[in-house]
Amino acid sequence: MERSRRPVFVMGCHRSGTNLMYDTLLSAGGFAVYRGYMPVYKMFLPVFGSFAKLENRTRLMDTWLRSKGYRRSGLDAADIRNRILEQCRTGGDFIRIVMDEVAQKQGAQRWAVYDPDNVLYVPKVKADIPDALFIHIIRDGRDIALSLKKMEGFRPFPWHREADSLEGTALYWQWMVHKGRSFGRRIPADYLEVHYEELVLSPREALAKVSAFLGQNLDYDHIQQTALGRLSETNSSFREDAARQEINPVQRWKERLSPDEVASIESLVGSTLEELGYPLTTPTDKRRPGLREKWLRTAYPAFLDSKLWLKIQTPLGRLIPTSVLELQDSPQEGSPETELKV
Repeated sequence: MERSRRPVFVMGCHRSGTNLMYDTLLSAGGFAVYRGYMPVYKMFLPVFGSFAKLENRTRLMDTWLRSKGYRRSGLDAADIRNRILEQCRTGGDFIRIVMDEVAQKQGAQRWAVYDPDNVLYVPKVKADIPDALFIHIIRDGRDIALSLKKMEGFRPFPWHREADSLEGTALYWQWMVHKGRSFGRRIPADYLEVHYEELVLSPREALAKVSAFLGQNLDYDHIQQTALGRLSETNSSFREDAARQEINPVQRWKERLSPDEVASIESLVGSTLEELGYPLTTPTDKRRPGLREKWLRTAYPAFLDSKLWLKIQTPLGRLIPTSVLELQDSPQEGSPETELKV
């Protein structure tokens, strides 16, 4: 397949700017515009089981046709149900069949999928969809910790205090980044890292790099004019209104984290921050990890790896709640109205 038509997966740690990158692609033109949620690898396969079994595909479609993701697809329920039941055998098959149909319906030459957590499933996606290209969005872990803390952060252990969520979130960010980069090294020609800060502060240069990777020109001026989704909101670098530009999402941590909080984060994930090109601000003698920090560095990745394995490899995955799919009481009939506003 020509590179300019290959499917694209936008991924990265939550709050890294994956949504911004995805909306940039949609605003550039040539991509199918789809805002549906398709958590195939992190939810559908664990909950319903292997798609190689017809009974599992049937249960999947009974659920998906009730979801907001389906309602946003603009596809005919009977047609897409038949195609999935007849042709789908893997998670990648499901994504490809649905997105090919959406792209064909819209007359688009290619499609992209947005889900931050796909950074954990790159080998599975690549095995299922060999033509897939991956854009990994990376953001300063201190900004990630600050942003996710507002959303209650990441506290896997019940004895952790609220204050510990900042450290936990920083370690979660590091784990996600390491996973994505490790997988990316296996497929260097089909994997690209883009820093959120580049996209915000130097969008033309960032887009030139992405354009070369995708084999498709992402015209900055056209993106500005179209401005779908995040690009039309106040934190976007793609809008030239002076008042909007005053809101800078880069390095907010410098203003909103205390020196002690910064030192705590840098003592845990400082090596990763430096590896990614983010300078540290805490003197070396104040961020030497103690026994507690060393334990956290070991415990968090082990916990996260175990949790991921249990979800994928054991029946515990069936307990994943499907409420985020925004299910209706009964399957949809006919062809729903396509929701293209983003």
